[in-house]
This record gives sequence, C-alpha cells and structure tokens, in this order.
Amino acid sequence: MPDNKSKHTDASFKVPTSTTSAAISRFKKLQQKNISIDTIFKAIINGDTPALSKGITLIESTQPDHFGKAQELIEKCLPHSNNSVRIGITGVPGVGKSTFIETFGKVLIDNGKKVAVLAVDPSSSVSQGSILGDKTRMESLVRSPKAFIRPSPSGKSLGGVAQKTRESIILCEAAGYDVIIIETVGVGQSETAVHSMVDFFLLLKLAGAGDELQGIKRGIIEMADAIIINKADGDNVKRAREAKNQFRKALHLYPLAKSSWSPQVLTCSAIENNGIDEVWNLIENYLDTTSKNGFFTENRIQQNKFWLLQTIEEQLKANFYNHPKVKTEIEAQIEAMLLHKVTPFAAARYLLDLNKEK
Repeated sequence: MPDNKSKHTDASFKVPTSTTSAAISRFKKLQQKNISIDTIFKAIINGDTPALSKGITLIESTQPDHFGKAQELIEKCLPHSNNSVRIGITGVPGVGKSTFIETFGKVLIDNGKKVAVLAVDPSSSVSQGSILGDKTRMESLVRSPKAFIRPSPSGKSLGGVAQKTRESIILCEAAGYDVIIIETVGVGQSETAVHSMVDFFLLLKLAGAGDELQGIKRGIIEMADAIIINKADGDNVKRAREAKNQFRKALHLYPLAKSSWSPQVLTCSAIENNGIDEVWNLIENYLDTTSKNGFFTENRIQQNKFWLLQTIEEQLKANFYNHPKVKTEIEAQIEAMLLHKVTPFAAARYLLDLNKEK
C-alpha cells in the first residue's frame, strides 16, 4: 500500500476564527496580477488553501498567457505529488453522491486523512453556466480545516469531466491532501474519463429505483471496483439488501479484472452514517491487494501514458481550430458541403492542408 502520510504538519491547516483576517489577507495578496509562480508554489506546499485555489484557477484558465505559468506551477508541484489515494465516485443524479462524499470525507478525516474533493458540476451547453453547488451541499465537510472542496464547471470537456482535473490532482497532492475524491456528473461518458485518473472507482446505486437490472451494464460494471447501494435506511433497507444480492450475482458473470480484485457490493446510509466505515475498510483492502501484486504502480504508469496521449490530441485539436486560416474557412467549407459542392472528406482535407501553412 502506498505511503499516504502527509509531508506537512497540520499546523498550517488549522484556521481558527482569530486567524480568518490573516487568511483573507493572504487571499487578497494572491489575487494580485503580478504574484510570482514561486510564491504560489511555496504557499501550496505549506498547505495554504487560498494558494491552492489560486493555482487551480490558473490551471483552469483559458487565457493564452496563463498556459505557460500553469505549466511552470505544475512542474514545480510534480515532485511533491503522487502521494495520495485517488478515488472516483459516480452515480446517476439523485443517488446521493454529495451526501455520501460529505459523510465519507468526515470518516476519512476521523481516520487522520486530509481530503480534497474535486467535484465537476454540469455546465449549460448554451450559456456554459455551472451550478457549482457542492460547497453548499457539503456544508459540514467544507468547514473542516482538513478538507478542500473545489467545484469546477465541466464546460465542453468529455462527459462533464473538467479537462484540468489531472493537473488539479497534482496541486492537491503537493498541498498535502492524501485522499483525493473525484465526483463525476454521473451522465454520459464521464465515468470512462474519471476511471482513467483514479486508483479506485466506486459506483453508487439506489435500491427500489427500478435501475437494479438496468444498471448491470458491461462497461460500468467492468470499471467499478465496488458497488455501494446508498440510502439503505428506513423502509428501503430490505430493497437495498435485495439489490445487493442482485448485483453480487451479476458480478460473478464477469471475468477477474487485471487487478486480481473481485468487485464488492455493500449497502450504506450516508445520511445515517451507517456502513461508511466499511467502505473505507474495503478500499484499504483493495490498496493492500493491488500494492502487493504490483497493479497499483502499473495502473499509475498506464494512466500517465493515457494522459500524455490525450494531452497531445487536445493540443492538436486546439491548434487546428485556432489556426487563423482554418477559423476563416471552416464556415465556408461547411456551407459548401451543405450545398453538395464538396464532400465532408474533401472539406476536411482542405482544412487540414490549411493548418499546415504558417
């Protein structure tokens, strides 16, 4: 199992009321336009939350002059990263992800962990607006000095997963957070993207919602390291047990994963804090198993390779659409295609050739 002990003392994370003004002062200082990357970096590795927020904002910025600064900050933080457990959590809207994460986060903190939650909110495809309500929904967790919650708008990225989530993980690890939770939107292909950047992938399900059998889909089940039946409380306890048995039977139909880990099914009630400790114990067992058989390290290596190739694809796409001649000609080629004057293949070839020109 990886060494997840924070390299930083807890002293710099305790923010009592008497030091609130000092934190505000630091935040205002970090808002200055000419603040150096080295200053932000030193503040991040000392566990300064405003600096971490500032760093992630820089990473998420689409302004061209911020790209170089963001890369410099990431490179500085990289040697201080790779020291956390990364957990992906997904589930359909209404399954109780935020409540589960809040309760789960508090259990982790009680176990001596420092928790960062990177929650990606759905953005409007028209206005690109985002709800960004996770801080409101996790009122108790956000008040803990050992927790950091960062909601980010998904924008146009695949499946609602923010493009810069991987870079944000590096900054959070450099800041001393030893458990990173990534919450997906729970729709589309976001599960695939999150699975490519976490160590443990957790699927939340509901009992009695009519999706027990519908939820048994090959793709998502093969990715899940555990299925947790949430809201197993009140009159729903019996249905939760039945759903648990159904999923257990379904999992036997799948071959053993490369990790040599057999996905487990548990029930819990996040609102009543029942069964949450068992979830963390399960994850610790998984980490112990995959660390001993070498899968944990190999998985991280493969994820970095995927990250490299995905970054190349994104950069090539950005360079293409930002090319001055392409931006000028693309609408004309679309119009010509609609008028049946040119084939989509020929139009694409013409635009790609334009992209080669300086």
